[in-house]
Amino acid sequence: MKKIFFIVFGICASLSMGAQEVTQPADTLHADSTSVESLELVPMTVADSLVIEDSVVAEVPAIPFYKLWNDSNLTDVEMRTLDWCLQWLDTTDCVAVHDTTTLPDSVYKARLQALPCVIELPYNERVRAFILRYVKRNPKQVARMMRMSEYYFPIFEEALGRYKLPYELKYVPIIESALNPIARSYVGAAGLWQFMPATGKLFGLEINSLVDERMDPVKSTEAACRFLSSMYGVYRDWNLVIAAYNCGSGNVNKAIRRAGGKRDFWSIYPYLPRETRNYVPIFIAANYAMNYGQEHGICKAPAEKIMITDTIKTTQRLHLEQVSKSLDITMEELRRLNPQYSRDILPGGKSYALCLPADKVGLFIDQEDSIRAYKADSLINNRRAEIDMAKVTSISGAYRVNGVTYYTIKKGDTLSGIAKKFHCSVKQLKQWNGLKSDAIRDGKKLKICK
Repeated sequence: MKKIFFIVFGICASLSMGAQEVTQPADTLHADSTSVESLELVPMTVADSLVIEDSVVAEVPAIPFYKLWNDSNLTDVEMRTLDWCLQWLDTTDCVAVHDTTTLPDSVYKARLQALPCVIELPYNERVRAFILRYVKRNPKQVARMMRMSEYYFPIFEEALGRYKLPYELKYVPIIESALNPIARSYVGAAGLWQFMPATGKLFGLEINSLVDERMDPVKSTEAACRFLSSMYGVYRDWNLVIAAYNCGSGNVNKAIRRAGGKRDFWSIYPYLPRETRNYVPIFIAANYAMNYGQEHGICKAPAEKIMITDTIKTTQRLHLEQVSKSLDITMEELRRLNPQYSRDILPGGKSYALCLPADKVGLFIDQEDSIRAYKADSLINNRRAEIDMAKVTSISGAYRVNGVTYYTIKKGDTLSGIAKKFHCSVKQLKQWNGLKSDAIRDGKKLKICK
């Protein structure tokens, strides 16, 4: 499967910042994604920490994220789409000038109604507030996501089309992870779609010590489609499905009961958790921002270069370091292309995908045997497949492990007496245990190597 990755300022835009974990606030009520939280939970921008980590030269103020915003209506809420690496992203080559004016409500309403969507995208003051948060306060973030969407949206749309789901659901990862495939919340949600481990496994994702398919854009999208489809079968209303994606079906069901059985998001709105009341307006605002960003003077973030990649399958255990050293690819680049391998190991035993730069795939095929042989003993063959258990012998105080008998010397024992018990000579006992004399001490162990 051939893929194209956009590299933004040397960072693989499709897979973001390599193996660096990006922590985002999360909703403890939500089983499948992180949510909106109070701004005080973010002591500094995630972008700041990533800039420092990757030594990107930039002037980024190390100030609390909430101080960058001053909307009195929103001071208690944090946008899902944290500006995790955009503070330094240069978009000055855009031809358009960023529009800082506020448009009449009628314009926002008309533009939302004009979108070719199945899901209702109504307009109100909360939707307006989040639209402005995107296009007025965070244009660089929108610029980056517009660029990255060129890679991710075809993946989302292909899966949504197969499941006959509305294409506008492709904007859910905008508010879940800001299109960061290695985003990880502090409660354990991970990936583009922010699955919790239990939910990911329920919908077919492999999650263990070596593999976390929540980080795999293709497989996590497949799981998200199955989840969304199952939720629609329950609610038959897409806004309720989106709400359930945020807070879980249990909270949505409680809100429906408290609203007297009404099954409309805006009817049950007052009875939902605060974070979920914001979630659907944010989803509507994300649809607006990604479709009408250019009308607000927002251009796609520039791509420094394009990397063409291809995927091969392997059923044998493999370490990314073997590939890195043999094909002259940095470990950082391999981790960006294969974020689902938590410890750099493809476990083997069944088919696993390895994503490589397209120009390296032929080399891998030609050199596969030597690649697998590189440091195999230390990297992939260092796990004992079998080991003998300790076995007690018939002689009191002795046990046998891996062909060697160990005997604990007791009071009154002599070397000649022990040699007689084990049918060996005193000389052999001395050789096996490095003894210079016949003197022995209670409590010490002797090896009998026969």
